[in-house]
Amino acid sequence: MSTYVYGITRASRELPDTIDGIGEPPLPVRTVKSGKLVALVSDAPTELKAKRRDLLAHQRVVIQAQVGGPVLPMRFGGVSPDDDAVGAILTEHHDAYLERLEVLAGRDEYNVKANHQEEAVLYAVLAANPQLRERHQAMRAAGGGSHEEKLVFGQLVAGAVSERERADAVLIEETLAPFAEAVHRGPESTGWLANLSFLVDRNRREDFLAAVRGLYEEHEHLQVQATGPLPPYSFADAG
Repeated sequence: MSTYVYGITRASRELPDTIDGIGEPPLPVRTVKSGKLVALVSDAPTELKAKRRDLLAHQRVVIQAQVGGPVLPMRFGGVSPDDDAVGAILTEHHDAYLERLEVLAGRDEYNVKANHQEEAVLYAVLAANPQLRERHQAMRAAGGGSHEEKLVFGQLVAGAVSERERADAVLIEETLAPFAEAVHRGPESTGWLANLSFLVDRNRREDFLAAVRGLYEEHEHLQVQATGPLPPYSFADAG
């Protein structure tokens, strides 16, 4: 039977006696050992789908395991042919995994997503651009302007907002990075001007969260959402 992998940790760690994994009913989690490492694994379900139940179960295994020390968490869906194949991977990357566990010790991931408050950013863009402001005032004085004038003005505003999005993404990263050990840029997507993950030392957690609060207190056009602490999925890869 195929082996499902949740994460990797030190073999010297004390782990809970029983941990329920994915599947219905939940499959018991066991360990595969190689040198100073163990992988947290279970049998893989016959049909593996990203159902909410199993996504939460995967996350729960990692969270339970990292209570007593760092874990290299695997993304949901990691399946190996069998336990021997998992052991071979642990052996092949043994030292790199140990080094990465040392980096992650005492640190958590925080994901920060940001967007613009539409009305506030339009006001900010007009306030910062005298030419746009003058054009806007002239159109209002003329009863709103012609269709062509509205079209051109809308294109100019959209360009200015896009430029502001890029600038604010840099602002957010530069503001929060000094409070983190590492930064990972997530995939770009519509709806977010920034999608960033930060590896934060637990001793600096309050400083980091205070910096997040400062962003939306000082820049009212920004909507900033921080999620964490999370297992450090974005920083598990030694490469």
